[in-house]
Amino acid sequence: MDQQTKETLKHDQFIDTTNSGISWASAHRSTLITGAVVLLVAIVAVIGGFALYNHRSEQAATDFGAALQAYQTPIAQPGQPVPPGVKTYSSVLERAKAANAMFLAVSDKYGMTHAGKLSLYFAGLTAIEAGQNAAAETDLKKVADGWNSDLAALAKLSLAQLYRQTSRDSQAIDLYNQLTAKPTSTVPAGLAQLQLAELYESEGKPAEAKKIYAQLKDKDAKGPIGQIAQQKLNPAPAGGPGGAIQAQ
Repeated sequence: MDQQTKETLKHDQFIDTTNSGISWASAHRSTLITGAVVLLVAIVAVIGGFALYNHRSEQAATDFGAALQAYQTPIAQPGQPVPPGVKTYSSVLERAKAANAMFLAVSDKYGMTHAGKLSLYFAGLTAIEAGQNAAAETDLKKVADGWNSDLAALAKLSLAQLYRQTSRDSQAIDLYNQLTAKPTSTVPAGLAQLQLAELYESEGKPAEAKKIYAQLKDKDAKGPIGQIAQQKLNPAPAGGPGGAIQAQ
């Protein structure tokens, strides 16, 4: 086969392929248009959804800020002079209840946003202050089961404290061990171990507490956790800060 014949065949094949593509496109024109429209709608939906999420996130952050401000509002004792225009609460309980309602509102309305999830955590904290232990436990458990490991760790730490306050030490110990096994930037293993040692002290188990303090002192000799452990092992003389751990 000479070169000219080869070129002619290539040219004919190209024409056939092009014609076939055009014929297929013509036959499936409506399908192609529908597909393009569906793709366009999907793109618009994604962009619109992203914009909506950003808008809701901004609003959630604003509302969370207002709730946090309420939570930080000063307490004014009866008869205490208050500057004009300054918001105060008469008690920690009153403030906790007011802030709790605000945090819950943000969580209910913007639960999928970061501020919404953070609000649920603070709802748990304020519920504890308000003496609403059952509600606090429910809220903190939801946060503890969330995908954000840093926030979940904080929730577990607060939940452990709630368990200690309600005489459920075994559940608190379990959470401290979980936090030790999987430390996060918000709750390092050392912090969980300190809390566990303090729990053992409160239970009258100084040997268990001393063992933990000794380990922390060796692991973090120059860090804050190690220094606290050192103070627990070697407390200040009588009359000074700190308290001795006496073996029994």
